[in-house]
Amino acid sequence: MSVFFYALPSLIIIVVLLAAARVVRRSLELRSAWNSGLTAEAHCLRSYTTVGGGGNDSPVTTTLHHVYEFTTRDDRAIRFEEANGRPTTVEGDIVTVHYTARHPEKATAHAPSPARAAASTIGMLVFCGVIVTFCVGFMITYHQAFAGDGFFDRP
Repeated sequence: MSVFFYALPSLIIIVVLLAAARVVRRSLELRSAWNSGLTAEAHCLRSYTTVGGGGNDSPVTTTLHHVYEFTTRDDRAIRFEEANGRPTTVEGDIVTVHYTARHPEKATAHAPSPARAAASTIGMLVFCGVIVTFCVGFMITYHQAFAGDGFFDRP
């Protein structure tokens, strides 16, 4: 039974670390696209929303998605989807996208704002750190309080 008190926090830590890695990777992709100097005019092909939550009196979250298509400098047609775009962008609009020559499919239509991106990345990493710290503290506390007495290991 005591395995449960180590396995569940360990699983939570793994999921949180994977989420943190994803946040950092996307932040680096945005920074690369903004710093590459490559821009193109993209057409908004589609705009739609996804809705989550709402069950058991939980808050409803709505995410706005846009699908863009642009042509790179070497005449490759690139189509990509991006979440949390400008709410005023609708199908048929033309927007400026930033991309890298190496990975144009990781382009962004977000206007360059490195300070805002860094702040949100740091905020998410701090939040993930708090969760990991809590889980490690929980496991240490459990081990110190109950290890060796066998209370939870009895059938």
